[in-house]
Amino acid sequence: MKMNYFVVGTNDIRASKAFYDGLFADAGLQTISPTDRMTYWLGEDFAFAIAIPFNEAPATNGNGTMVGFSVGAKEDVERMHGLALDLGGTCEGAPGQRGPKFSAYLRDLDGNKLCLSD
Repeated sequence: MKMNYFVVGTNDIRASKAFYDGLFADAGLQTISPTDRMTYWLGEDFAFAIAIPFNEAPATNGNGTMVGFSVGAKEDVERMHGLALDLGGTCEGAPGQRGPKFSAYLRDLDGNKLCLSD
């Protein structure tokens, strides 16, 4: 089984798109905005999107919800974590060894929790 895609909500599509465009700049992903309320970043076996909620209620982040990105080597985790902070994200756990994975945690501009790991 594979995960088909993952979507996080946003209340500011323009700011969120700028954040993820910056974060994914070196990932070789294609960006598609099929509507004015949603943007996808697509690659081989990768589909991630941001969206203004369809029901037009404010987007909120889930307590305990987290999106994990496998980004490559330890150096990639460190680089992308620093980049995310420069783009306005907030640190939820500095890069470091956690069990078998080297990981870092952060929140995007809407408070969605992300994990970057090797």
